[in-house]
Amino acid sequence: MSYDVILRGGHVVDPVNGLDEITDIAFKDGKIAALGADITGPASREEDATGLHVLPGLIDAHVHVSGWMGGAAGHNMLALAGVTTALDMAGPIESVMDIAAATGTGLTLACVDYVRPGHTVSTTNPQMDELTEALAKARRAGAVGLKVLGGHFPLTAEASARVIALCGREGAHVAFHAGTLDTPQNLRGLAEACELAAGNPLHMPHVNSYARGFEGPPLLEAQQAADMLLDYPNIWSESYLAPINGNSAKCSNGIPESVATQRNLKAGGFAANREGLAEAILAGWAHIHVSRDGLTRLETGPEALAAWQEAETNIGMSFYVNPSETTIPLAMLKRPDGSFAIDALATDGGGLPRNDLCERGLALVHLNALTLAQFVQKTSIAPARMMGLGTRKGHLAPGADADVTVIDLDARRPVMSFGSGKPILMRGEVVGSGTTMIVPPEGLDAATSRGLTPLIAAPGSFHPTRHPAPNAG
Repeated sequence: MSYDVILRGGHVVDPVNGLDEITDIAFKDGKIAALGADITGPASREEDATGLHVLPGLIDAHVHVSGWMGGAAGHNMLALAGVTTALDMAGPIESVMDIAAATGTGLTLACVDYVRPGHTVSTTNPQMDELTEALAKARRAGAVGLKVLGGHFPLTAEASARVIALCGREGAHVAFHAGTLDTPQNLRGLAEACELAAGNPLHMPHVNSYARGFEGPPLLEAQQAADMLLDYPNIWSESYLAPINGNSAKCSNGIPESVATQRNLKAGGFAANREGLAEAILAGWAHIHVSRDGLTRLETGPEALAAWQEAETNIGMSFYVNPSETTIPLAMLKRPDGSFAIDALATDGGGLPRNDLCERGLALVHLNALTLAQFVQKTSIAPARMMGLGTRKGHLAPGADADVTVIDLDARRPVMSFGSGKPILMRGEVVGSGTTMIVPPEGLDAATSRGLTPLIAAPGSFHPTRHPAPNAG
């Protein structure tokens, strides 16, 4: 048999199929074709993976690659980080797809569109008929579901619950950045979100952002957050490891549009208005996202202020607000059945400069906080299942998508990656092109008209069901 690619001599780690050994792995027609010692047969391409670890392709279940969040650099940055599949968390869907078509690096990408008053809905309390039309419009545009931006642009609690119930009924993915008009982004907001889900499937992003010590010691809040999620098997969650958050610096009528931006300015001792934001940039508290040479970087001071002003404030920004003492516990805490209390590690990266699944996630492996198999569980297996892709991705059995990330464990960096058998990253250089876009059936035209490769997600396929945790060490 002939193959498209053979990776030789790498240490393959695939907890789903019980693999933890040095072996060859071969791809053909975008799928895993064979595993075994000394695979024979011609191949169009062979790569030596000796001394490296071969993992199921990294999946980042929380990124931002729209024009609002540095999307033009996002695909390049994700590829450099070893990611093969990602879920954009909030769109706007048209911007995400346009940028994917223009700057794709071989990734598989899905997107949930945002629910925001004055943009996709008319008020902070949209009724079911308006939300139904918003979901239908998002699907036609290519989105697999919706996200409630509660921490930034809150709705009423009742409207937030309606969005979740609607997506549950329609088989759409739904995520909730916790917080409503009545409850802020904190541990109380997380508890409220769990209740508002009312047993419907829900993706709860960045759990660490609700445990920043707003109401008690951060470490205690982290434990309380993890304990809370144990009672809600309908909720899939992720946390990130970076010390920075992600915000919008856009101001309207002299006030930051994002409630989270306002809150973080006050936390730093600055006024929650345009003048206070300018002072925070100059003082080094607010970090502007500036894209240069295909990368987004954090900058403060006069040059960052000038970039913010030149963008007419419509630019991304970050604050160092995530307590370091909560990140490792949230990554480690377990359910009684041995699965993780927080299902996945994600980055909230993409166009935001914190694509650190390898850099920080593998640091936990070196600290013996996670085994390498557990790292795979949190960065590939669980996010694949969260996205309803568990049969295709997150493992390396023959017939699965040939999505592979090859890492240098000691250096904590990706060396190579493949998406559907095609090179994305080779020896630290991005070589991939194009984007496979996961879309619902009604979003097919939106993808193909842009030259994107469609992967159809049938209604309900983004509604994951829990499986027993594989033996991940």
